[in-house]
Amino acid sequence: MAQRVTRRAFLSTSATAGAGAALGCSALGSPAAQASESLPPSPAPGRPVSIASGNGLRATARAVELLQSGEDTLDAVIAGVTIVEDDPEDMTVGYGGLPNEEGVVELDACVMHGPSCNAGAVAALQKIRNPSRVAQLVMSRTDHVLLAGEGALRFAVAHGFEPQDLLTDKARRAWLRWKETHSAADDWLSEEEARAALDARPTGTINCLAVDAKGDLSGVTTTSGLAYKIPGRVGDSPIIGAGLYVDNDVGAAGATGRGEAVIISSGSRIVCENMRRGMPPAEAVLDVLERIARQTVEPRLRDEKGRPAFDVTLYALRKDGAYASGSIWSGKSFAVHGAAGGRLEACLHLFEREA
Repeated sequence: MAQRVTRRAFLSTSATAGAGAALGCSALGSPAAQASESLPPSPAPGRPVSIASGNGLRATARAVELLQSGEDTLDAVIAGVTIVEDDPEDMTVGYGGLPNEEGVVELDACVMHGPSCNAGAVAALQKIRNPSRVAQLVMSRTDHVLLAGEGALRFAVAHGFEPQDLLTDKARRAWLRWKETHSAADDWLSEEEARAALDARPTGTINCLAVDAKGDLSGVTTTSGLAYKIPGRVGDSPIIGAGLYVDNDVGAAGATGRGEAVIISSGSRIVCENMRRGMPPAEAVLDVLERIARQTVEPRLRDEKGRPAFDVTLYALRKDGAYASGSIWSGKSFAVHGAAGGRLEACLHLFEREA
């Protein structure tokens, strides 16, 4: 069995060997800006606190406001992300989200409630702008965890959700531009395209995690998924253990970015397990990002230096209120709201994005 690459070794390895090396990431070689003898300490614990992806400042503020009034942690984070789901200017979630390749908006979401150890999710849901609320109903009003497609829509309608066209004029214009210019830049891979470099397209999601004054945790992840995807594609966002995981004894974690990579790595679950074993949130996140980089062995998914040609951002919130977020590439930020109010903080990263 190959020996595990340490963080210091990972960040300083030169690009020398071929794609068939034991760890499958031999071309990873450019030192990351975070290469140092030790990671920065996690922020001082405090509760209640909520963290979210960079588009979640309003979500975290609302979540903490509700936590301070005594609301349940899951109700708080769902109320937070609903603000973003309802915003037509945010084209990554809910109403106004970018559609699939046929011009239809399909939404994914999952929720997880720490105190009850329960979860719910919906995938490929059409015509309902708040998939996070439908996911909560799947958790509370069924014996299932995940409903998809037409079944998820019928379930939502049965519970009083009003179907509507989620494609705004802004999103429709973006889709039409893609249709007119995309050429081979879709998800159908010919043999030649399977060997070619990844053509990046918009991705976007909101993940929101929260811990209350008692130490109870919950989380939600909601998205319109990869823009112009094959209809029916499901990313990590509705997958418990991938796009979201909550362990009320330990902490919560979530993900945004390339969903396929997060699914393969079971990203959020491993972040929580890392914290269970004593890793601080920052180290727990970077460990999983390194795993994703090592698992990225398909040539079309790597850049000319062998690094992932995509991004993933992970979020970690420990039971005591300590938190961190990290991305494969530099330049990302995440939202935090706690005793000191709300703000955006820079994510840790493995690799410095070149100008």
